[in-house]
Amino acid sequence: MTSDMTGRMLRLLSLLQTRREWSGSDLAERLEVTVRTVRRDIDRLRELGYPVDSARGHAGGYRLAAGTDLPPLLLDDEEAVAIAVALRTAAGGLSGIEETAVRALAKLEQVLPRRLRTQVTALQASVAGITWEDRGPRADPALLGTLAVACRDHELLTFGYTTRGGTAAPRRVEPQHLVASGSLWYLLAHDTDKDDWRVFRLDRITGLALTGRRVPARPVPGHDPAAFVAARLSAAPTRHRAIATVQAPADQVRTRTRNLGTLIRPVDESTCLVDASDDSLTRIAQTLAGLPADYTLDADPAVLTHLRTTAHRTLHATG
Repeated sequence: MTSDMTGRMLRLLSLLQTRREWSGSDLAERLEVTVRTVRRDIDRLRELGYPVDSARGHAGGYRLAAGTDLPPLLLDDEEAVAIAVALRTAAGGLSGIEETAVRALAKLEQVLPRRLRTQVTALQASVAGITWEDRGPRADPALLGTLAVACRDHELLTFGYTTRGGTAAPRRVEPQHLVASGSLWYLLAHDTDKDDWRVFRLDRITGLALTGRRVPARPVPGHDPAAFVAARLSAAPTRHRAIATVQAPADQVRTRTRNLGTLIRPVDESTCLVDASDDSLTRIAQTLAGLPADYTLDADPAVLTHLRTTAHRTLHATG
C-alpha cells in the first residue's frame, strides 16, 4: 500500500512539473484516483517541502510554485539526455554560466544510468563546436532565463531597446519565442504600441521588467518562429556585403548554416548563392568557413581584407 502511494505521489509530482496548472479532476483522472485522494497527496507533497499552490473553484486547481529552495525534479530519459547535452554545451557558451553549468552537469551525470550516459556521450561527440577569436555579443543567462519564462507564460514585458542605429526607446511587448542564430539570441514578440511583430536582439535589451499581466498566446505568422526571424534578419540592412557562389546544392549548404540571416538561393541543382552579408566581419568569416564546397566570392574590400588576414594567420599557425 505504501509503495502504491509513493509511486502515485511521484507521478503526481511529475505531472505538476509538466505544465503551469492542473485542475483536481484532471489530476484525478490521470492518476485514476478520486479528487479527495489528490487533495491528500497534495498535502503530503507540501509536508515534504514542495510549494504547491491551490486555486479555489468547483474542481480546484493546483500548480507547483516557486519556493525558497529548489525541489528535486523528475526527468524522463529524453529530458535527462537533453539537459545533460545542453549543460555540456553551455559550459563553453553563455557568458558567466560556464562554471555553474559544469557543477550542474557533474551532479546530473553522477545519477544518470549507464545507458543514458552512453547516449549523452555519443550525442555530444557528434556535435562539433568551433571557438572563434571574436564571438561577438554573448547572451546573459539571467536575461535569457527570465525571457524564457515570460514566453512560456505569455507575460507582458517592458524594457529599453537600442536599435542598430543607436536609438534607444522603451518597449512594451507580448513575448512569444526565443530564437538562436549563430552566436546571437533574439526575442520574437508582438509590440503592443506598434501593433506589429518585432524581433529584438537580447544584447540590446536593458531594464527588463515583468508586468504580472498575462495575455493569450498569439500565433506567429506562418507558424514557424525561426523562419519568421530568418526572414526579418535577411531583409535588414547590413554593414558588410559578402555573396558567395557555392558549388553545392542549396539544401546541402542550408544544413551547415547556423546564422538565420544568411540567404541561400539555388542557381541550379548543383550550385547556389549564399548571401553572408552581416554587420560583423567575424560572423561573415564563420559562415564562409562552414560552406561545404568551393566557392567564389563577391564582397566589400573590408571583408576581403579580414578574410585574407585570418587566412594568413591560419596558414602561419599550421606551417
